[in-house]
Amino acid sequence: MGTTPRAERAIARCRELALCTEVEGETTRTFLAPSMHRVHELAGGWMEAAGMHVRVDSAGNLRGVLPAANSDAPRLLIGSHLDTIANAGAFDGVLGVVLGVGLVEEMVEGTRTASPSGAPLPFAIEVIGFSEEEGVRFAKPFLGSLALVGELDAATLGRTDRGGVSVVDAIRQFGLDPNGLPAAILDDSAFAYLELHIEQGPVLESENLALGVVDAIAGQTRIQLSFTGQANHAGTTPMGRLRHDALAAAAEWVIEVERYANHCDGLVATVGKLDVAASASNVIPGQLSASLDVRHASDAVRNAALDHYLAYAASSAAVRGVTVTQATLLDSPAVPMDPTLSALLATAATQATGSLPPALVSGAGHDAMIVARRLPTAILFLRSPGGLSHHPDEAVLPGDVEAALATGVEFLHSLRDDRAMLERVTARRPRSRREDIHA
Repeated sequence: MGTTPRAERAIARCRELALCTEVEGETTRTFLAPSMHRVHELAGGWMEAAGMHVRVDSAGNLRGVLPAANSDAPRLLIGSHLDTIANAGAFDGVLGVVLGVGLVEEMVEGTRTASPSGAPLPFAIEVIGFSEEEGVRFAKPFLGSLALVGELDAATLGRTDRGGVSVVDAIRQFGLDPNGLPAAILDDSAFAYLELHIEQGPVLESENLALGVVDAIAGQTRIQLSFTGQANHAGTTPMGRLRHDALAAAAEWVIEVERYANHCDGLVATVGKLDVAASASNVIPGQLSASLDVRHASDAVRNAALDHYLAYAASSAAVRGVTVTQATLLDSPAVPMDPTLSALLATAATQATGSLPPALVSGAGHDAMIVARRLPTAILFLRSPGGLSHHPDEAVLPGDVEAALATGVEFLHSLRDDRAMLERVTARRPRSRREDIHA
């Protein structure tokens, strides 16, 4: 699709927010960093100008609500995160919030001009800019969305950053009251969640497509393996049974990790780090640690791969008189998206762009995986030029942004016009979880 002023405006807004940073010359903005005040001022101002009621909750989430005519109407959530990694690009997370505001602007404009597509919505829209998703400051991701679903527990609130500041302290230092965290939890009016996000990968670009609909967020397991053999003189120890080379055992296993994943559809497996203890060119490696990251949309497939990898590591080690142990660092199940909402989103994209978007698996985590614990959830991906993300050169194409906005408008109109669909979705609204949170 061609570009439009609304797409150009969304891109310009993302680049304006990218100037809000803790590090001069780059975009670095962690949980409730001082620069987040300016982000709230800018994005909150856009929300208010669109007719939204704006607040910042006690977890630092920026929240703007476009009310429906009926105060008891259900509420659709649209959101993503406003924090960044160190030295980030301008679009990861932030684009989803900006596009949420843009969709509200489109709904308000349609109503104001009494256009044929501008009939009032029978539901409210809440756009949420989550305060934290990346996990940079406190080595714990999703602080903002965990607060929304009522799972920001005491242990998490007590975590400290490198300066010894706890999450609770950070909330207070930002000028917020942690005792208000229960009010950050979504209530029974919420019926669904939509997230718009850059793909952060090369699939859409490789197929020359603007958009994709996510059908699942991959489950992920991270393991650390330790291979222990016997360090010895490289020149005086013969090859064969008298050597116990930990690195050779690990190397054979690394090749198998890649080979197996290449022959298992949808599996992604990576050995990203090898640490050889006391390494030297004339010493047989006696001890080595290795990382393993395995992801797949099916937990059964992922677990079968893990079983194979661990068995192969043990076999490769045993042949060389090496032992291997492992420790699981992360084990996160796959999160399927809601099939009804995803189908509706795919139909909306087809109507808006003229082509059916592919179903994609997200290999990266998103706030949607947390919100999906409470609400039917869908994700729309936009193409990432060069497959690049988490990088200063991260970009989007104006035509793709226009396609995403057009898709979002069609999605909202479909929910508005198909009352039976809306009733089916709202029937799954959750019970309230505004239980006490002790900060």
